[in-house]
Amino acid sequence: MGKYIVKRLIHGLFSVICVVLLVMILVYSLLERDKIFSGDPNYNHTASNNRITYEQSRYEAFGYVDYIPYADYLRDLTKSGEIDAATQTEAAKLGRTADKDSEVTAEYTAKFRAYYESKGYQVVRLDADTRKNGQLKDGGSPALYATKDVPLLLRAVRYFTGMFKIDNIHYVPEDAGLEGERGLTFTAFDPLYNTGEKKTFAPAIIGNGTLHKYLLYFDGQFPYIHQNFLTINLGESYTVNRGIDVFTTMTDSQGSYVLKQITYPTGVVLERADDLHTATYVQGSRDSVAANAERFTDDYTNVDTYKKGMSRLGYSFVIGILSVIMSYVLGLPIGLLMARHKEGLVDKIGTVYIMFIIAVPSLAYIFLFKAIGTSAFKLPGLFDMDSSSKLMYILPIVSLALPSIASLMKWMRRYMIDQQNSDYVKFARSGGLSESEIFTKHIWKNAMIPIVHGIPGSVIFAMTGAIITERVYLVPGAGNLLTTAINKYDNGVIVGVTLFYAVLSVVALILGDVLMATVDPRISFTTKDR
Repeated sequence: MGKYIVKRLIHGLFSVICVVLLVMILVYSLLERDKIFSGDPNYNHTASNNRITYEQSRYEAFGYVDYIPYADYLRDLTKSGEIDAATQTEAAKLGRTADKDSEVTAEYTAKFRAYYESKGYQVVRLDADTRKNGQLKDGGSPALYATKDVPLLLRAVRYFTGMFKIDNIHYVPEDAGLEGERGLTFTAFDPLYNTGEKKTFAPAIIGNGTLHKYLLYFDGQFPYIHQNFLTINLGESYTVNRGIDVFTTMTDSQGSYVLKQITYPTGVVLERADDLHTATYVQGSRDSVAANAERFTDDYTNVDTYKKGMSRLGYSFVIGILSVIMSYVLGLPIGLLMARHKEGLVDKIGTVYIMFIIAVPSLAYIFLFKAIGTSAFKLPGLFDMDSSSKLMYILPIVSLALPSIASLMKWMRRYMIDQQNSDYVKFARSGGLSESEIFTKHIWKNAMIPIVHGIPGSVIFAMTGAIITERVYLVPGAGNLLTTAINKYDNGVIVGVTLFYAVLSVVALILGDVLMATVDPRISFTTKDR
């Protein structure tokens, strides 16, 4: 079995890479890149040369180009010691046109052009954009930059190599003025968890010089032990959740803030929603903000907040897993009864339901059951994260379970009827076994073997959410994230969610094979020499 699983994992990994590459080709090569600005509020507030340089900076953020502003080039020269701060300041003063540059500016702009053109970059000089009276237009300052398109293969390599990031004590730069000595500290009694006199066991690993203050901690909430040693990066969202990674977008809590009594590192106690366990390093943030200086003892000041609702994955999984349970609890027994009483009343009613689900578009029957549920049973038709009522879960769960119930009924009935005509059933009848014994001891077990294969997939894909159902009931889950990203041309989310779905598909198939081999002794993952 071990060799089989390894082989399937390798094939699955190759399939995932191919799928992501295909999506990257569609997104980055066939779609016009300027579509990413359709939902960008900052883009509409820039003009003239500033808009052009802003475009290039965002193209770089999305992996389209390598973009080098002239100011960054001078800053690197100063950092390496090739020029001093005074020379940097003088060289940075671009004239309105190239012929108006000072001698120092002209010297370094020429070096900039020669250096990057030799590396295959296109160097662009934007002259000052002025009005008729000679005054600069808003955003019309002169600019100089170098840019080069990033090949698709290189973009894919960067995406996969940057997917996993391991935090370390050398994250903070040497010249950042880090408070204290770099290193990791283990404590069995986390000071953030133990704010009173009574000490409670709460293990934590605290870093200094790392990106995250807490690399391992316990907070009493599922899954109880949390880690920041390894973080997953599926790509930055541009419009759906601007500046936030796709994985974080799917896993962060939502809704209104939950206020708590927070004891900050300085000892100040405030009623806020800050989650101090999520603190990350921001250079100079403590001294630049008065509130931070009052609460924090170092630059680990950037924190997430406690919120009332679950994450997108959380809502999708809760609704999805309950619908899966409902589907199997109803679909399998009804399918068995349809097969047991073939051509009977139960079979005919079940067949009508199956045909209805197949024939009617899903959007139509979801709205139909929503109308029946809200009018006849007075159930909530829209989801509200701030509501404590569990009734709002009923209609989404039922709507999501309807097609699965029909599918399980159909296949269970088919497998049961196929098994009835098998030789072992005829032999059992000749041996004097009753029809009930034949169904429960023989046909049922064999008919369940192909059904079992789909159980892991049903459970795992509960995390992906249901696009149509979540949109109809406004469920803040992961199901509509992909379509929202497509509508807003959010390339990072499109690629990230595609990768997430592809990995889940591979895992579901492998687990399905393993479970099927477990229940059926005739299936083996090993080959024997004859």
